[in-house]
Amino acid sequence: MSDLKLVVFDCDGTLVDSQHMIVAAMNRAFSAHSLSLLPREKVLSIVGLSLEEAISKLLPREDGATVSLVKESYRQAFFHLREDPSLHEPLFPGAREALDQLAAREDVLLGVATGKSQRGLRNILELHDLHGHFMTLQTADEHPSKPHPSMMEQAMSDAGVTASQTVIFGDTSYDIVMGRDAGAHAVGVSWGYHDRDELMAYGAPHVLDHFDDLVPYLDAHWSGDIVGKSSSNVGEDAS
Repeated sequence: MSDLKLVVFDCDGTLVDSQHMIVAAMNRAFSAHSLSLLPREKVLSIVGLSLEEAISKLLPREDGATVSLVKESYRQAFFHLREDPSLHEPLFPGAREALDQLAAREDVLLGVATGKSQRGLRNILELHDLHGHFMTLQTADEHPSKPHPSMMEQAMSDAGVTASQTVIFGDTSYDIVMGRDAGAHAVGVSWGYHDRDELMAYGAPHVLDHFDDLVPYLDAHWSGDIVGKSSSNVGEDAS
């Protein structure tokens, strides 16, 4: 077995705080089609899903044609809103330091598994000068939507590691279920868009409160080159 370990991160709500951009773009998209605006919490609840899956969930009574129109309007709105400096997508405090520490280690590989498109993820990595940190990038335009484990499975294949050598950090239940179903160790973070109780109900054995805790957590829970798999299946019926 390889001595390498793979650490995968969700993007929105885990690495970057994109809530203001997402809500503003969704409001513009809904307004463009004379749809009632949704509460902020409702919009943030779908962060992590692929765009089509997210909009379908927000508009369960609308047909596929309407969902497609809203999806395209959202993409256009998101693109234009990038020009607004008040709506940038900053890294969460401590993210840069943790990523730099992990990227410098010879026994650790880093990846991203996100509901963003390839273009959207590239923009974020370029904005924060992070492209060189990650060896595998998995996006929603190349896989089924989370919580399907496809993104995790491909990331592990790219890295040449097994599920027991892999951990994912995410802020939503979709991340936890995706990681769990891929056989990896799935850890929640509380600074994103789903609360602690929901993350633990879907099987997260631990939920971190600060990015500063992430590297010490990994060091404490790695034994040799093995990452322990979560044994918690609480909330499995809810998925």
